[in-house]
Amino acid sequence: VIGPYGFNLITRDSSIILSGTAGLLYIMFLAGLEIDMNDFKKNALKSTLLGLYGFLIPMILGTLAGLCILKYSILTSILLASMFASHTLITYPIVSKLGIIKNKAVNITVGSTLITNTLALLVLAVIVGMSSGNIEHYFALKLSISFLLFSSIIMLIFPIIARWFFKRYDDNVLQYIFVLVLVFMGAVLSEIAGIEGIIGAFLAGLALNKLIPRTSPLMNRVNFVGNAIFIPFFLLGVGMLINYRAFISNTETILVAITMSVIATIGKYIPAWIIQKSFRFSVDQRRIIFGLSNAQAAATLAAVLVGYNVIIGETPGGEPIRLLNESILNGTIIMILVTCTIASFQTQKGAQNIANSENRDTEDEKSEPNEKILIPLSNPDTVDELINLSTIIKSMKIKKGLFALTIINNVIDEPDANKHAKKILERAAITASATDIPLTGLLRYDLNIVNGITSVIREHDITDLVLGLHVKKGISESFLGNLTEGILEKSNTTTLVYKPAQPLSTIKRYFVIMPADAEKEIGFPFWMLKVWNISKNTGAKLLFYGTEPTLQVIKEI
Repeated sequence: VIGPYGFNLITRDSSIILSGTAGLLYIMFLAGLEIDMNDFKKNALKSTLLGLYGFLIPMILGTLAGLCILKYSILTSILLASMFASHTLITYPIVSKLGIIKNKAVNITVGSTLITNTLALLVLAVIVGMSSGNIEHYFALKLSISFLLFSSIIMLIFPIIARWFFKRYDDNVLQYIFVLVLVFMGAVLSEIAGIEGIIGAFLAGLALNKLIPRTSPLMNRVNFVGNAIFIPFFLLGVGMLINYRAFISNTETILVAITMSVIATIGKYIPAWIIQKSFRFSVDQRRIIFGLSNAQAAATLAAVLVGYNVIIGETPGGEPIRLLNESILNGTIIMILVTCTIASFQTQKGAQNIANSENRDTEDEKSEPNEKILIPLSNPDTVDELINLSTIIKSMKIKKGLFALTIINNVIDEPDANKHAKKILERAAITASATDIPLTGLLRYDLNIVNGITSVIREHDITDLVLGLHVKKGISESFLGNLTEGILEKSNTTTLVYKPAQPLSTIKRYFVIMPADAEKEIGFPFWMLKVWNISKNTGAKLLFYGTEPTLQVIKEI
């Protein structure tokens, strides 16, 4: 409406194109970043099958349509078919917003994106090379080596650099800029290897997957900037490409656009239907698979623009003969509009139904407002780490129930005690707000710190307590300290004692050492849930050590 083919309020200049490219890379990066790597590995076969089906079926249908219906040459038909084979995760923000990114259907579709887009872009490179006469004898080998080299750099070296950086720099702005640099660096490496930049951005997301916890302030910033700035620019840029006048005035464009839209839609629906029947997915999961894989944009635009610029000859009148003519260019824009619209409706319907179903399944969990975490604070240096741990052990479905407590001794007269306590609570609230979790600050005056904490536990029905490990000052003090032991004597609340040594996001694995008969303790399921949340929200591995009966119970869980 506002673009050059509408009211011409905004021109599609270099700034829109640049921002749109960044938005496209951001979509692919978020898809790799938010995917559950454990489920991704478990569903590798399903992702591979969907990727192969999603590539081969549109390639076959598209090639036949190009040859039989549109009467194009074999090279043009194959390149046209490769545009149907790829897909762009334009509707991914919908499933992300509805909180179903861990659903198996989402997982395998995101995983298949790497396969379909890589194969489609390889077809593009081969066909363009053949049309231009630039195919070398070792073209396939050269392309394979460059792809393996660049993907190895991203998947092996990026995590090492990122882990080193996150350990040494805890400034949130600096960390975000660093992540942004890695995204674009991944895209650049991909381009150098001769493959579209979206593949590099997706691999960069996979590489940083385990280093950016789901509930961390950094993840919140990554999502906010992408969804509020970069991604809308990409969608705006795609809309500005649509020239409805050419669609109305040119009959060849109409035929091409209808053929492309129908083949692209059918070519993605059939793989979704096959996967649904093969693995007994629900209808809504099929809608998710179809919706996520049907939208055409990124690789499709790359293919049509490259093919349009390849001139394979001239007409007697001196006009250039292009590998993909203007009718295909305009038809592609209409196809993008049609497929993105269908994909949005299908994804929205399927995702909404799945989200509602999951909400009903977890109604009992949500009705238990009994997840209330208390963090007593006194040392300003440990506030951020204690709050971060508390947000990580929380259930992601419950966005409240976080309490920070500071206690002032009302006997000892310290003029700055009140000011110091309020400053700590303010910092705790800021740290928690960065993860979109509201925090309730509690300031209490008491003669005894242990009594003050235990009283707050009873008053607010606290279920979990997060304590910082004390600074040992005397030989007689125990490992946990008198404060912690005093609280444990007077309270049965699940208690976590934490001494920050390095950022939680940089930890690869956790060793869980359990005493004999741990499974018989009343609190066993409660602390197990918290340990499980730490692993789930950070992506780190859990290694359990204990007696055989205890380990057997863990395996059954």
